[in-house]
Amino acid sequence: MEHQSLPSSRWSRLIPVIFITYSLAYLDRSNYGLGAAAGLKQALHMSAASSSLLASLFFLGYFFFQVPGAHYAKKHSAKKLVFWALILWGIFASLQGVITNLPLLYVDRFLLGVVESVVMPAMLIFISHWFTNGERSRANTFLILGNPITVLWMSVISGYLIQWFHWQGMFIIEGVPSIIWAVIWWAVVKDKPEQARWLNQAEQQAIITTLAAEQEGMAQVKNYREAFCSRPVILLSLQYFFWSIGVYGFVLWLPSMIKAASHVGIVSTGWLSSVPYLLAAILMLMTSFLSDRRPHTRKAYVWISLLIGAVAFYLSYLLGSGHFAMSFILLVIAGGAMYAPYGPFFAIVPSILPSNVAGVAMALINCMGALGSFVGSYFVGYLNNVTGGPNASYIFMALSLVLAVLLTMAVRVRKSGSGLNQVMSERQMFR
Repeated sequence: MEHQSLPSSRWSRLIPVIFITYSLAYLDRSNYGLGAAAGLKQALHMSAASSSLLASLFFLGYFFFQVPGAHYAKKHSAKKLVFWALILWGIFASLQGVITNLPLLYVDRFLLGVVESVVMPAMLIFISHWFTNGERSRANTFLILGNPITVLWMSVISGYLIQWFHWQGMFIIEGVPSIIWAVIWWAVVKDKPEQARWLNQAEQQAIITTLAAEQEGMAQVKNYREAFCSRPVILLSLQYFFWSIGVYGFVLWLPSMIKAASHVGIVSTGWLSSVPYLLAAILMLMTSFLSDRRPHTRKAYVWISLLIGAVAFYLSYLLGSGHFAMSFILLVIAGGAMYAPYGPFFAIVPSILPSNVAGVAMALINCMGALGSFVGSYFVGYLNNVTGGPNASYIFMALSLVLAVLLTMAVRVRKSGSGLNQVMSERQMFR
């Protein structure tokens, strides 16, 4: 295969930086769940609705700037965009531990989402400048692997930070590394291979030529509107909306659900909350490597994984709150299964759309995921508080994943054919 002759140094130089950058973004968005479990709600005298709204406002801010961020990264510089985002989200994340006025905290949480919204599309576009279609599932996985790996160690470390410095100290301390990392990001990263001094001219040209050759089979889609109206993008956007309901309902409220069901302390809650993400990391790596070996099977890896997650949530509901050990095992399975297919999922779009629109199309899909995250984080928190237990939330997340499965199965990803022909054909079928 063509990519075998490409410089392997791309992986050792870029993937660790990509991984750490997204890990820090995920740290500063998801530590709210442990802060809420540790007494933030009581300290600020919040109602159940206020607590759920504060958790979910991040995702409302995250919704608005995905597409503009992708457009800037594509036309100008992903490096510059991520640099400023690192600094700003570190500041807003730390302010969560300083602000005690609830309306101001709402604003801060929303702005944190706005700043972080540009990171995922910018990073996906950055990856598309360096890695081929046959490598992209693995590269995407190493990006998104920052998600479960971060929650894994964050769940443990944050528990100790809360114990030592209170929940306010945890927020302040965990916002600082992003600001420091911005300097390292700026020094190490280059937007495109031709800018990288650590590659010789032949290596630069090999990457550029290979990526250009991949585009030769795809006639250009004229504009963003044409890409956004294609059947695959519409279906994948809806799919990611429902998938994200399950993921972020799980991520933000798992510590509260464990603490309520097991009656253990915050440090033990942190340790238990980390277990699903260990399985998630293992499954993400396995799924991405397998799907890169057979790219035409990527869709199957996505829907089968999500179906397993839905079944695990439903079985947790059937068990009820009186069987914590078994219910916890099922939650571990659900969490791992929901995370497993991220790499293959984000490799689907660049395989069916040309590079001039693929990055922004992925931003639109991620944008709908942000909206689903808002719905999931709000309603799961609300249902937990109103019903006094997680059972209603399990059904809500299971149904959302089932809808995601059905929508994934409806996407037609062909083994061959030009990108434009496929898109136009899919548009006709959609109509």
